[in-house]
Amino acid sequence: MSPTPAKLALIGFGAFGQLIAAHLPPHLRVHVIDPDPAAQSAALARGLCPAGIEVVGDCDWVLLAVPLGALRPVLHQIAPLLRPGAVVMDVVSVKEEPARLMQDVLPEHVELLATHPLFGPQSARTRLAGAKVALCPLRGRRWRAVAVVLRRAGLRVLRMTPQDHDREAAVGQAIVHYLARAMEEFAIPRAVTTRSFDQLVAALALVRNDPPEVAAAVLQGNLHAPAVGRRLAAAIAAQARGDAPTA
Repeated sequence: MSPTPAKLALIGFGAFGQLIAAHLPPHLRVHVIDPDPAAQSAALARGLCPAGIEVVGDCDWVLLAVPLGALRPVLHQIAPLLRPGAVVMDVVSVKEEPARLMQDVLPEHVELLATHPLFGPQSARTRLAGAKVALCPLRGRRWRAVAVVLRRAGLRVLRMTPQDHDREAAVGQAIVHYLARAMEEFAIPRAVTTRSFDQLVAALALVRNDPPEVAAAVLQGNLHAPAVGRRLAAAIAAQARGDAPTA
């Protein structure tokens, strides 16, 4: 079988699904599965093929660009349709729960790859090359073909376990979301700012406008995030009290 399949089912065509579609290899035949009429119109405008869920059975790759809360029902919907050897991938911002769901719900005859593109419509607006994507192979070997395609697109591929991903993401992602929401309590100064503050505000703006389901996955879907949030709050409170920093 060719390492690059001919057909891919892209389930979910919101902002992130559209971003993914814009960077897929041009020779792939991409079927967009999304019941929203606006999403179907957007797919047609990009020269893609809107389709019903049954097309999953004719695809080699299935890419789930849906929120964590929608993942379980979608998996149950596609489970009886998947062809043997198909590769099913998700792009949820956390990995332990999607990995568990895919392994529990989907049949043994399909391969599974949990992924997390470490970029979004805001941060990848102008450039994708050099961005990172985490790959967590769960079942099968064809994830290596996915990695090859991603590297050809200029992405940095990070292989890790879902557990390692979520532990690191609790710091690397959740802290940014916590700070972005905390900054909503303050009016941004118009004049008296430093360059470092301006850069901080710009960085937090990248996640402030994320859809609610993204923040929910990062902050509630990651089992390690609450402890990191409490530690962050305690550290800030200690600094506000003037306590000496801890080692």
